[in-house]
Amino acid sequence: MNINGRLMHSGGPIINARVEVIDQAGRTVAFDTTQNDGTYTITGVSAGQWLLRCKHFTEAMDRPMNVVEGQNYDAGDWDLGLDAKLVILQECDCKWEPAAALIAGQRCMIQLKSNCDNRIHVTDWKCTPPTPFAPSMVVPNAIELLPRAGSLLCEASFSEKGGQPRTNASSRISAQIQSWQPEATRVDGAVAIKGPAVNVRLQRPASDPTLDQALWVAIRDRSRALSFDRYQDFMNRALNWEERRFEVPPGLPKDARGRVEKDLSELGIHMHGVAAYQTLKHLTELFLLMECGVRIRREDHQSQFDPELDSRRLGQKFSIDEIEMKLYEYLGKERAQLPYITRIVRATFPELQKKDPDSSLLFAKRINEPCLIELMWSYWMEEGMLVQTINAITRRFQNMRGGRERDPLANLEIDPLRPLNNLLWGYIQDEFNRLSVRRRAFEYDHQYGLTLYGKATAGIQGADSRSKFLEAFHNLLHQTSIFFKEDFQTTVIADGFPLLNALREVHLILAQGAHNQFGDLPWTARVEMMLSQYMLARPEIRSFLQGRVMVPYREPWESQVDTMKTLQGWTDVTVSHFRDLAVYGEQLLLSIRYGDWIADNDEYSAINWARFFRPEIQGYLHAYRAATGVDLTAETATDKVDATIPGILLQKRASMHRAR
Repeated sequence: MNINGRLMHSGGPIINARVEVIDQAGRTVAFDTTQNDGTYTITGVSAGQWLLRCKHFTEAMDRPMNVVEGQNYDAGDWDLGLDAKLVILQECDCKWEPAAALIAGQRCMIQLKSNCDNRIHVTDWKCTPPTPFAPSMVVPNAIELLPRAGSLLCEASFSEKGGQPRTNASSRISAQIQSWQPEATRVDGAVAIKGPAVNVRLQRPASDPTLDQALWVAIRDRSRALSFDRYQDFMNRALNWEERRFEVPPGLPKDARGRVEKDLSELGIHMHGVAAYQTLKHLTELFLLMECGVRIRREDHQSQFDPELDSRRLGQKFSIDEIEMKLYEYLGKERAQLPYITRIVRATFPELQKKDPDSSLLFAKRINEPCLIELMWSYWMEEGMLVQTINAITRRFQNMRGGRERDPLANLEIDPLRPLNNLLWGYIQDEFNRLSVRRRAFEYDHQYGLTLYGKATAGIQGADSRSKFLEAFHNLLHQTSIFFKEDFQTTVIADGFPLLNALREVHLILAQGAHNQFGDLPWTARVEMMLSQYMLARPEIRSFLQGRVMVPYREPWESQVDTMKTLQGWTDVTVSHFRDLAVYGEQLLLSIRYGDWIADNDEYSAINWARFFRPEIQGYLHAYRAATGVDLTAETATDKVDATIPGILLQKRASMHRAR
């Protein structure tokens, strides 16, 4: 027999909701999903006593029914009792309170209210006649607007939170709202001659939200996921040196988990040779595999999304479910893929439009989920003397005398009873497998036109240098500094097109350098430098170098690098500035590289980009001035920004330091 019915709420039908037939033992025997009109038909139900159940929006609701042999059962309309309605809110004494009607020309809100607000979120708003509105950043499930006089039809589409966006139960509700014209009030300055006092306040012009904001949230989310603190915690939980019991961190893929368990178990009986270092290297690669990629949340790892901080950057309040939905919409519903990547694939591989690229796992991963790692991070770590520090320690570990009369590391004695001894041995033995300084220098030049200066990189001449990158990138940063000054003047409407043009220019230059070693060298360099950071943060190195305890470093390896700079007389610029340049520069370049800036001709995208990444941009500008002495925000007579290669500026500052 069939069971027919319709799932409703006070405002209309409920779509895509699952209705189940439950037996006396609580088992589901049949089910159906409601159509666009809320109807459902459950087939193949035998005669007997059953429960009809719906678990959407509110707590599970059951309806008993008696199915008679040979007769279809008509369940009729089933109202879930959401009590959904649209209410008007107006500001009164800095609070938003319910109001009976709208007043034309006055700021107000329309909010969706129900008896289960915590499980409902609005996915779309529509106003007829068309009225400009923006989602509220202070009131959930609400829009803010300035209505005109007359009748306004407002419609809100909403769905259930959680689950997959395509399978969530959803519905819509509409209401006809009247907007009244207020009585005219003459104003002399800020005081009304007739009526109450009128307060006048200028506000910064708002910009329309854009879908690519979800990509920027994902970039920041993955940048925080790849931070050294999380990496060190991951490694310590896996290796657990002190207690010598092996714990595989949760979240590893199933195929990788068995290999890690095997490596850790073998490490317990092979404490000599390179086994410890190889395990450390393997775990570092697994950490990157788990945490990089265009995503915000997966079941196998913890999200770094901060609702308060990220919502403040976006200009409105978002939950992680809403951000996931925006990212899902930005990447495309048919195949989750960056629009920039889709543009390249369609132009270069037209044959993929006729077949499924997912048939090749390697190719699908390359185009569907590029790893959010930028080589600029490694460049600034190298300029900050991270690599030179670990190299100096490994040379002394091999009992090689330094080139100076008195060796600053003469008292380095790392006993074989500690884990670091074995790690350094494996690190040195694996030297032929690591990237050389010259190899990285060629790639810095190919992608960014940046050059390392030193004996190891003397005479480097790249085949294809991005000589215009630094000028374009610094021009973008300079334009953002001008935009920030204008944007905070409420009497000025800042122009976003200079930003948009500068973003396009940098995007094109970055795309030109994304070839040859681009797919693997940044990954390999990141693994090797994270390994160096981990070893420098070990207690053995801290005990030997004895850094300044009172300096507030963000990451525990920084103190050892600064101490080495002092011992060797390299420079007195703290590595903290280079760490900021690496982290902030990576986020900025990733947002430019993987954004579809060529197709975008809307200045709001550029304005939203500048406002969203304002802390990173300002942090990069400050760190660049502190490290190189060049202020990229300064106005010049020729209107040209300083495009001197940072290595030259750092060499000059180091020479001045040694001369003093």
